[in-house]
Amino acid sequence: MKFFSEEEKQAVYKAVFNRRDVRSFRNDPVPSEIIDRLLNAAHHAPSVGFMQPWNFIVITAAEKKDLLAWAAEKERKALAIHYEGEKETKFLRLKVEGIKEAPLTICVTCDPTQGGAHVLGRNSIPETDMLSTACAIQNMWLASYAEGLAMGWVSFYKKNDVRNILKIPPHIDPIALLSIGYTDHYPEKPILESANWEKRQSLQDRIFYNEWKN
Repeated sequence: MKFFSEEEKQAVYKAVFNRRDVRSFRNDPVPSEIIDRLLNAAHHAPSVGFMQPWNFIVITAAEKKDLLAWAAEKERKALAIHYEGEKETKFLRLKVEGIKEAPLTICVTCDPTQGGAHVLGRNSIPETDMLSTACAIQNMWLASYAEGLAMGWVSFYKKNDVRNILKIPPHIDPIALLSIGYTDHYPEKPILESANWEKRQSLQDRIFYNEWKN
């Protein structure tokens, strides 16, 4: 095994601690070779049983982005009824326009049939295909930060809306819409933390030894 130098090690931790969920983008195009590197990083994520359940739909067409923004905005308004007072106001301020602003959005999907009926690990825990896809997304996020790009994960939409817009088969799960581009406003803290939506929990309160709550 070739170990990292101290400088390389710090670069990894810098990406882990500083990558953010961004909502504001410039419309400058992202060079195709960088997009290829991001997708290659995602494709090299670990997957349970080496099933590699993901696919990537690269969306640059304005009409498709407009439809995806509509789906996200519709769901955002529906979700807002669950929050009252100040939190409702803050929730409604969260932008989904990033889908339209960013030069591209990537839909990451998960195929629950990939690898056949018997995949090591998925036989016992069916959700491992989605967990593997999440690893691919995280690889892409860290690679985006390393490339000087911002990425925004749109996390509210009806899956069937996205399936219809992108012509995704019914058994394929659209796990994430990731808007990617350059930004002039890269936040120092997570957006929800800066908005006082929630505070970061103490790590020590999350660590147990040998059994739950011990």
